[in-house]
Amino acid sequence: MRLPDIRLEVVEDRTPEQGSGFLRLQRKRYRALYPDGTASDEFTYDSIDRRALDAVVILAHFRDAQGERHVYLRSSVRPPLSERTKERSPVPDLDPPHGVLWELPAGLVEPHERELSGVRESARRELLEELGFAVPAEALTPLGPSLFPVPGMIAERLFFYSVEVEPDARVEPTLDGSPLEHFGTVLAIPLSEAMNHCRSGVVMDAKTEIGIRRLCDLDAGVTA
Repeated sequence: MRLPDIRLEVVEDRTPEQGSGFLRLQRKRYRALYPDGTASDEFTYDSIDRRALDAVVILAHFRDAQGERHVYLRSSVRPPLSERTKERSPVPDLDPPHGVLWELPAGLVEPHERELSGVRESARRELLEELGFAVPAEALTPLGPSLFPVPGMIAERLFFYSVEVEPDARVEPTLDGSPLEHFGTVLAIPLSEAMNHCRSGVVMDAKTEIGIRRLCDLDAGVTA
């Protein structure tokens, strides 16, 4: 599929001065340059940036004695979701209680890891940190193409990795010291059950549903 050749020209950078927070607001004035040689009026667009831009998502799985595949999920606390109120939500009864979700383990790709071998190393590190599995980086296999989850807000790219693990080899996760990871729950459930939870809305995290669907495709012999 051929995309239209539309270019964005930065006319003015209006990004405000900011402190040392995790995220950085970017505010710029753009002009769109069209294939026919015309240009749009100038417009202002806000977006978010951060030091470690991209992230990895890990599908750790195993087969039980009956041959059924299981996948690991982890509970995560997301402060923005805890701020949702009934007044702002069209379906407040479906909002996650206290901003807690079931998710696949994931983590940021650090600036020094900005090459494919580094991305895989990032996935290896996060697997130990969040689930407690120590595996060599080469045990992690890309699971489908990378993608942009929220391109209208941040240029983050997600890289999905699959790894088969031995349940008995799991140790206590090292975690990253964040209050948000304390008391987190790690759960291994049948892949078919995980997919049903996506369909029913029990799993509400987008990257988690994408990863689970990709693993289901792998089980079904569908190539990415």
